Amino acid sequence: MAVDVVPYRAEWVVQLEGVAADLLEALSAVKEARIEHVGSTSVPGLAAKPILDVDVIVPPEQVAAAVSALEAVGYAHVGDYGLAGREALGAPDEEPARHVYVCASGTLHVRNHLAVRDILRRRADLRDAYAAVKDALAADPDMDIDTYTVGKSDVLQRVLALADLTPDERRLILELNAAG
Repeated sequence: MAVDVVPYRAEWVVQLEGVAADLLEALSAVKEARIEHVGSTSVPGLAAKPILDVDVIVPPEQVAAAVSALEAVGYAHVGDYGLAGREALGAPDEEPARHVYVCASGTLHVRNHLAVRDILRRRADLRDAYAAVKDALAADPDMDIDTYTVGKSDVLQRVLALADLTPDERRLILELNAAG
């Protein structure tokens, strides 16, 4: 199955605002819940798969409560996909297309998502290099999502070299991406 990468769309910001408002309403009883737009759709000017990535960040002891609150409004809990402290949820509708994760604050995957987003927002050269890699990978009609993810690893490691992550943390992220 081909990977669909499209030019940046300003509508993603508006879509995220609606999703965030709905999520925060559902999470009103969950202490310290915050919503972060992450992934390529959160970086102005960056080509992306047209799917919003949303991290619901809560204190570790609030993860179960956040998952329950979102299940109560129709999200389907689908597990952690092997990443402790991050629970994936399927959306109750298809518009906008989105991946929603309840994440324990301070975890490596949260720090990774926020660092990549923030660095790519600041560094047009890295944003453009990342876009070029994504576009080249997506141009292959036989591209699968696992190969696509691995193919982006080198440029993401260049981005993460500027983050507040240790070499061991960057290596772990590289290994997790390689594992699919």
